[in-house]
Amino acid sequence: MVVIVVVGGFFGDEGKGGVVGYLSINDNPSICVRGGVGPNAGHTVVYNGQEYKLRQIPSGLINKECRLLIGPGVLVNPDVLLGEIDRYSVDRDRVGVDKNTGIIENIHIDRERQSTHLREKIGSTLTGCGEANVDRVKRRLRLAAELDLLKDFITDVPAEIWGAIDSRKTVIVEGTQGTFLSLFHGTYPYVTSKDVTAGSICSDVGIGPTDVDDVIVVFKSYVTRVGTGPLPNELTIEEIKERGWVEYGTVTGRPRRAAPFNFELAKRAVRLNGATQIALTKLDVLYPKVAHVRDWSELTQEAKEFVLEIERTLGVPVTIIRTGPDVKDTIDRR
Repeated sequence: MVVIVVVGGFFGDEGKGGVVGYLSINDNPSICVRGGVGPNAGHTVVYNGQEYKLRQIPSGLINKECRLLIGPGVLVNPDVLLGEIDRYSVDRDRVGVDKNTGIIENIHIDRERQSTHLREKIGSTLTGCGEANVDRVKRRLRLAAELDLLKDFITDVPAEIWGAIDSRKTVIVEGTQGTFLSLFHGTYPYVTSKDVTAGSICSDVGIGPTDVDDVIVVFKSYVTRVGTGPLPNELTIEEIKERGWVEYGTVTGRPRRAAPFNFELAKRAVRLNGATQIALTKLDVLYPKVAHVRDWSELTQEAKEFVLEIERTLGVPVTIIRTGPDVKDTIDRR
C-alpha cells in the first residue's frame, strides 16, 4: 500500500499527466483522484498510440481497473466532465464526484470573459474557475450534490480513499497547475485561484499529511509558462524554435514561453511541497539521442550528468525520467 501525491514544480505544463499515467499502469492503484483547481488545467496522456487530453478525469483512466475520483476541493464543469467520459468511452461506474465538489456554471465563464483584468493582465484561461472559487468563498456556489446531471456519480471521495488506505491499496493523488502558480506561493498576481502545492492537494481530496507516503514533484527538463507573469531567464521566440522547445497549452492552445531549467525555483518547490522524489520529463527534448530510452544504462553520459546534477543540487532522488510522449517511455529508478 502506498499513497503518492503528484504535483507540478514550475508553472504547470511539466508533464504530470504522463507521470500519473505511468504510475497508474506500473503501480496498479485502486484509486486515482484529482485535486487542484478544475478544468483550467489540461493533462495529456499518450498510451498505446492513443492521446487523451483531460481537464477533469484523472490521468489514471488508462488503467481500466482504477477508480477515477474528483475531490471536494476541485471545481467541475459538468459539460467538460461528461464530454470526456463520452469522448474516451470511460465506464461511468468508474467515475466518482464528491458531493461537495463545486460546480462551474455559465455565469462564471461569462464574468471572466468580461473582465479586462483577468483576460488581459492576468492571462486567465477564462474557464470560470476563478469566479466559481469567488462564489465558493462567498458561500453561494452550487455543489455537485445539488445537480441532477451528476447524480449517478455522487460519492464521498474522502471515505473511498480512507477505505482504500485501510485495505492497504495504492492511491495516486493528482495535482494541477504548478507550484509557482499557487495563489499563496506563486508569482502573485499572475497565479491561479487557490493554492496548488502538495498540502493543499491533500486537503482537496480529504487526506492528512500522515496518510502520504511519497510526494513526487514533477519538473520538465526546461521551464515553460503560458500567459503573463515573470519567467526568469526567458528565451526569445527565435531561441525557443532553435532549441526545439515550441509547445502549446493544452487548455488554451496558447504558445508556451520557455527558459532553461531553473535550479533556484526547483529548490524552493522541493521545500514547499516536501518532495520525497522527483519526476523529470521531456529529457528527450533536451537530449534527442535519448528519445524512447527506458533504461538508465542506455542514457547518454551528458543526459545522466544533467539528472545527477539535479539530484545533487536539490538533495532529492530523480526516480522517474520521461523520454517520450508515450507512458511507456519511462525510466523508473525507484
